[in-house]
Amino acid sequence: MLGIIGAMEEEVARIKEAMDQTTVLEKAGMQFCKGKLEQKDVVVVCCGIGKVNAGLCTQILADCFDVSAVINTGIAGSLRAKIDIGDIVLSTDALQHDVEAIAFGYPVGQIPRMDTLSFPADEELRKIAKDACERVNPDIHVYEGRVVSGDQFISDQNKKEWLIETFDGYCTEMEGAAIAQAAYLNQIPFLIIRAISDKADNSASEDYPTFEAKAIVHCVNLTMEIVRCYEN
Repeated sequence: MLGIIGAMEEEVARIKEAMDQTTVLEKAGMQFCKGKLEQKDVVVVCCGIGKVNAGLCTQILADCFDVSAVINTGIAGSLRAKIDIGDIVLSTDALQHDVEAIAFGYPVGQIPRMDTLSFPADEELRKIAKDACERVNPDIHVYEGRVVSGDQFISDQNKKEWLIETFDGYCTEMEGAAIAQAAYLNQIPFLIIRAISDKADNSASEDYPTFEAKAIVHCVNLTMEIVRCYEN
């Protein structure tokens, strides 16, 4: 069974509408919608915004649904000039940019006593997603790179430059790395899909409401095509 997580209801509403034979389990204030999508077993959930919600949601998917893989679909701010609004970023890996324990000898972003700085995405899912995106979203570009997450909406140019220089990030958002960490600890393959809704600079407040809907459409198109192609 494939687990699909979106932080906001808008990111998963169309996917839920396309599902058949659905049942709903409510847990920790989240509605886990289990059923068939493209004749595949899936469970789709809106986890809410932020890392704690995202990590908790992923653990429930592992414990209650025994998912074989997790896809996190949603929107993000671009950290690269070449990655434009509407484009897609597929995670090579993910880390939490707001973790800092350098006093204990850890690099910025590494969680103390974890054995890795970042959490690597599943290569098979990445390949499926890249090929799928070129089919269903021919009007945009797809990139593969690091997703950096924190409990902050990034709209400051200086912070954007720090994220690039420190982590070589491709996009920034508020859930992906927590999902990645929970999946890593449970040994579940995962992929973070991010459609760019703003440029993570001083234009964020203007761009975000305007382009959010367009970005979500691209992300949903890709997620549903991955489900068609993925073998549980």
